[in-house]
Amino acid sequence: MADAPPRPVAWAGQRAWQCGDALIRPVSDNAVAAWSAGVLENLEVEGVRLARPLRSSDGRWVVAGWAACRFLPGSAEPRYDDVVAAAMRLHAATATVLRPRLLDDRDDVLSRSVSAAFGERRLTLDGATGGDLFTELGAHRRPIKLTPQVVHGELFGAVLFDADGSPAVLDLVPFWRPAEWAAAVIVVDALAWGGADAGILERWAHLAEWPQALLRALLYRLALHAQHPEGSVESLAGLERAAGLISARL
Repeated sequence: MADAPPRPVAWAGQRAWQCGDALIRPVSDNAVAAWSAGVLENLEVEGVRLARPLRSSDGRWVVAGWAACRFLPGSAEPRYDDVVAAAMRLHAATATVLRPRLLDDRDDVLSRSVSAAFGERRLTLDGATGGDLFTELGAHRRPIKLTPQVVHGELFGAVLFDADGSPAVLDLVPFWRPAEWAAAVIVVDALAWGGADAGILERWAHLAEWPQALLRALLYRLALHAQHPEGSVESLAGLERAAGLISARL
């Protein structure tokens, strides 16, 4: 895939190797990585740099659990409003992408958590690690009319900024959910763990059905936390802070 000698790098929180202008990284799901590469190969997003995927010498996107893309300079920064803005531009571009069939049989902790957040399935959650708060907040869920589409559901910490402030996105973690929900996940993460100010809730309040999008994003994170025994007290405290700010707007 590349001729230059590799050097280890941390790219968007991932372990990877840079080889010249190529970035080579392990992937956890070959099917998702191949689908993501197929979408990003020709996707155009105004104001967002995309790490264009690179094929192997035999034309594959993924080889033995490894994938490659163009290396883009940048680092994660606490510019959360800019991350949300980049997400909205990205999802304007992915609005026409067809629902990937790989989501049909998906049954992992992410899919289970988001289904629970939207009230589509019931999970048995540990009350001490977030389940009690999930149950309490879930009672405030109301029907929504937001349109589902392909969105990247895990953009917090995964958008890099170069010296000029241009955002970059490495890959896609696909969900079939509203773009407003994906934006809300970033806001919840920023409030819980990024030190964001409470004003970020108001700065994006123009998004459709924003309080309910925020609620579903918070429920998603709580469901994830409650299913991870190693989840720390500090991380739950962050979600409790976000819950206090969001519940006041329901």
